[in-house]
Formats: sequence, C-alpha cells, structure tokens
Amino acid sequence: MREKECGHDDDDKKQLLRWLLIGVVAFIVAFLFVIFLFWLITKPTKPTFVLQDATLYAFNLSSVSAPSILTSNLQVTISSRNPNQRIGIYYEKVDVYASYRNQQITLPTMLPVTYQGHKDISVWSPFLYGDAVPLSPYVATSLSQDLNTGMVLVNIKVDGKIKWRVGTWISGKYRLNANCPAYLSFGEKSKGIAFATGAAIKYQFVQGCTVEV
Repeated sequence: MREKECGHDDDDKKQLLRWLLIGVVAFIVAFLFVIFLFWLITKPTKPTFVLQDATLYAFNLSSVSAPSILTSNLQVTISSRNPNQRIGIYYEKVDVYASYRNQQITLPTMLPVTYQGHKDISVWSPFLYGDAVPLSPYVATSLSQDLNTGMVLVNIKVDGKIKWRVGTWISGKYRLNANCPAYLSFGEKSKGIAFATGAAIKYQFVQGCTVEV
C-alpha cells in the first residue's frame, strides 16, 4: 500500500514540475512577445548625421617615387541627431576616417562612447591623420587631376555599432554606416595653397550624410 502511495506521490511531483516548466516557458514567451510588440510600435528611426565643417591642415600629394603617397591632416565636425521620441541610442566603437574614391586615406579615429537621449543632438570634432599613405595608380591619377582643377571630393565615413534603448531594455548591436561628402576647394592651381606651420583652411558645409543601419 505504501509503495503505491510513494509511486503516486512521485507522479504528482513530476506533474507539478511539468506544469511549473510549462508556466515558466509561457511567461518567457509572453514577455518576449510583449517586448516585440512594443518594439514594433516604437520602431526606431535611424539617426541623422550632418557634416558641419572641416579644417584642413595638410593635403600633400607626392609623385616623386612609385607609388604616389598622400599626406593629409584635417579636423572635422560631425553632428548626429536622434529623431526618436521614445528610443535612446548608444554609440559604441564608432570610427571616423576620410576616403577618396573608395580608398581610405586616413587612420580611423574612435569617437567616445556616447548615449543619445530622445531628440538629442551629439557633436564630435575628431582629428583625422594620414601620413604618407600609398595610393593606387588610378587613385593617384584621379587625385592629381582633381587638384589641377582645384576641387577634391573627400568622403568622411562613420563606421561603428549602436544599440537602441527603450526604457530599461537595451537591444543588441546594429551596424552603423554614414557617408558625408566634403568638397574641398583649392582654388586656381597658379595661386597654389601653402600649408606652412600653423596654416589651415576651414570649410563650412552643413552637409547632410547618407546613413545606413
């Protein structure tokens, strides 16, 4: 009789554990579903970037030896705006660098980790350095021609990872890519531009950037 009662108790315990497991799984599923619905309702809008200005300290192309090399030194001011009313943005491991015709011409400069609240605007002014960067023959020829005409298109690239924050919930990492075109005018070649010690040229842009998340 006792053996039957023990067997019956074991069955009750297994049944109870089974129902507890089902309840926990159901709670987790419901919780995730609520988060998903909330996410859909407050679907985030990607941030907007604006290239405000660029200060050029050096931009020297040397073709004395092969390959041609470019030395550039500039500071850019970039602003980012969070257009969301209920979603914050974490900027993590975000790099800024300059490129010309899809070739990177400066080292990446990492921006500080930043949290951007609802409708907030963040402004960064990183320095970008490229010391004796070798250029491919095609890029060197194109750059030489652009310098002769007095106008060079340099693209300021923003590459990194962001997270969305809704209340206390923080999403996984999303890839951020922004491209900001900067037209640098060098004037007539006959006049030339000398980059002496302390000399600099500042360009005002207020140029919108294309952003992908």
